[in-house]
Amino acid sequence: MEIRTLDRAGLTEAYGLDSERLLPWPALNAPFEGAWCVLRAGKVSTPHSHHDYEIFIAMTGRAKLRVDGEDVPFAAGDIVHLPPGCTHQVVNDTAEDFEYYGVWWDSAMSEEFLARHRKRSR
Repeated sequence: MEIRTLDRAGLTEAYGLDSERLLPWPALNAPFEGAWCVLRAGKVSTPHSHHDYEIFIAMTGRAKLRVDGEDVPFAAGDIVHLPPGCTHQVVNDTAEDFEYYGVWWDSAMSEEFLARHRKRSR
């Protein structure tokens, strides 16, 4: 077992929010990538779309998800699935930071995972 602690002082900017990526993590062989994300009070993330499947798990606070132009509430305890190709962004129009964990994957990540798994199993 190995536990990693979130490095709040070392968050980096991506898509208009602060985040810490899950990888690289040499001990972890996973078929996905992820990041702890912090959207500061009053901020909006960069709208984007991609070929990956993605889920967001709301950890603290509340915000709105804007998906293909539609706004829906998103708060701590919620989880959302974002299908490939949808344009999405997070809107934090509150006075508190909003934190969520994003996980994404595609078929190439799955195939690479299986190859690494088979190699380690030998």
